[in-house]
Amino acid sequence: MRIILYTGKGGVGKTSIAAATACKIASEGKRVLVVSTDQAHSLRDSFDLKLSNDPLEICNNLYAMEIDSIIENEKIWGNMKGYIEKLMVLKAEKSIENEELLVFPGFEELISLIKIKDIYDEGNYDVLIVDCAPTGETMSLLKFPDLIKWWMEKLFPIKRKGAKIAGPIIQATLKIPMPTDDTFDEVEKLYLKIDDLHKLMLDKDKVSIRIVTTPEKIVVKEAKRSFSYLHLFDYNVDAIIINKIFSTASLNGYFEKWADIQKDSINDICDSFKGIPVFKLDLLSEELRSYEKLQKVGDTIYGEVSPENVLFQDKIFSVEKEAEGYIFAINMPFVDKKELKLSQKGDEITISIKNERRCFVLPAKLHSKEITGAKYDEGKLNIHFA
Repeated sequence: MRIILYTGKGGVGKTSIAAATACKIASEGKRVLVVSTDQAHSLRDSFDLKLSNDPLEICNNLYAMEIDSIIENEKIWGNMKGYIEKLMVLKAEKSIENEELLVFPGFEELISLIKIKDIYDEGNYDVLIVDCAPTGETMSLLKFPDLIKWWMEKLFPIKRKGAKIAGPIIQATLKIPMPTDDTFDEVEKLYLKIDDLHKLMLDKDKVSIRIVTTPEKIVVKEAKRSFSYLHLFDYNVDAIIINKIFSTASLNGYFEKWADIQKDSINDICDSFKGIPVFKLDLLSEELRSYEKLQKVGDTIYGEVSPENVLFQDKIFSVEKEAEGYIFAINMPFVDKKELKLSQKGDEITISIKNERRCFVLPAKLHSKEITGAKYDEGKLNIHFA
């Protein structure tokens, strides 16, 4: 199964582009499911149909659904739910609000990821199109497996051991129930599922991310930042879609000044993302709602290109031998080097770009090496080890 995620700044038209892509692929005979992970769902508006947490058949080969975090939450918690519910109602009466409180900040993103993995494992479709939330929430979704993996590997064994030793004392003195072995087992199962999901998301032959933007400088800048962050987490971006381009006929009178702004932005995108396919769509004269209109737009965007294919693949990380050691290179364009921070602890390095941070284990050949220097040049962060 191919998985294609559409992301971008709020209001650029991700949902419409995702839906149009799904329509084009389905019309060519592939079985397609388009899913929305944005809690402010608008996929239903694109198809002008009521969608739910179960796939709805739109037409032959095409299905759509909107992930309901509350319903999916029930399936995920298992023994964990009972334990956390005990903590939450320790000093209060059980109420309906507890069901919603069990969806912690950031947990909605995790629920969406697990649902994507479940759909993949079921194997009922040829292509899964994911209409993601705006950029910030998408980054939360995509970096969640990495963070959970680190927490489970570093802290969970300590927490479990500590609970067994200190549990009876805490329970007796503070009257707080301690997790049972079943609860810890449930957490481990969830972790293994997330670990499998993380491996799937990094499989560049199966998973692609496509950035939707509009020809405005502020939106293009965010698209570039997103591209850098996605590369930091080793995700493959295989296409850029420029949406809402003013047609030549409309650039008269009031909109005349937009001609140069738009031209500069489009040239900037094509130059900056050289090598990556760039698709364009004019601003439409009517709302993009209904299957027929979406299918037509899908054909307009991609033409003869098959959107279910991997359209571009980049080598993000590389290790090269040099005279005095190794260079660990990360392909990470559009970064302000003043915002870059780098540190090493044992066989792990931490890279920060402004408010995004990733800690990851170095390749085996660098485990015994120390950072001797680093330089950001021509879109690459080159870290020297000896």
